[in-house]
Amino acid sequence: MKIRRLAAIATAFGMLGFIHTALAQEAPKAITIASEGAYAPWNFTTADGKLDGFEIELANNLCARMKVECTFIAQDWDGLIPSLTVGKFDVIMAGMFITPKRLEVMDFTQPYAVDPGGFAVAKDSEFGKLGLSTEKFDMGDEAASRAAIERLKPLLKDKVVGVQAATTMLEFLKKYFADTVEIREYKTTEQHDLDLAAGRIDALFAQQTALAATLAKPEFSDFTLAGPGFVGGLFGFGTGAGLRKEDAKLKEMLNAAIDGAIADGTIKRLSEKWLKADVTPVK
Repeated sequence: MKIRRLAAIATAFGMLGFIHTALAQEAPKAITIASEGAYAPWNFTTADGKLDGFEIELANNLCARMKVECTFIAQDWDGLIPSLTVGKFDVIMAGMFITPKRLEVMDFTQPYAVDPGGFAVAKDSEFGKLGLSTEKFDMGDEAASRAAIERLKPLLKDKVVGVQAATTMLEFLKKYFADTVEIREYKTTEQHDLDLAAGRIDALFAQQTALAATLAKPEFSDFTLAGPGFVGGLFGFGTGAGLRKEDAKLKEMLNAAIDGAIADGTIKRLSEKWLKADVTPVK
């Protein structure tokens, strides 16, 4: 897999561009960070209404490194980018992939995580009996990834697959599986999780760490992760913090903080704590 190459490309996005503007801007003393609060264990809302999870703890760590006061707010997924661009908040940390399409309207830091997309299916299904593969396919390698997808299609033929709306996961299913499965869109991942448990859909497609957290719950004991993971291509360069194009100084500060969190093992520690996997980008 070419995660090393993906991370290198993404770092270029993070460290180049708006350099002169960044030097001219003053460092912010306080920022507001938005997260969906409904994508456990990356981000979620606790019983007392507070945001928590991998990205929230990481964000607090980055804020401490930058010596910036940070306020957190929850925002529905489909309103994250529009609300950022009109100034409702300054940063998005919500499991958002850095993709060329999104880079047309906003900016991103370098990635702070690389986590493959994958399927969750019933254990007793033909697909489920294959189990989880250690293979991860870079969608930039068209031949290899297409071959892997074609091998999966017979296992999913005529199945109903749940996916969160307005996501790269949905784009992936529409591009590669629209001729094979019925795609059912959901506003939140919590909604598609409920339908899987109730038997109203046959499979889910999401980030593998998020699916693993869902399947760890007792009501999902009959389901399993199966097949390979997918990165790159539509999935972009990993997961990063989104911000406005003009906020070059903030981007510079966040990139430096992410560099520190990668170098001292903070991202490894936090991702293993919350996601049960090391999603640290490889430079």
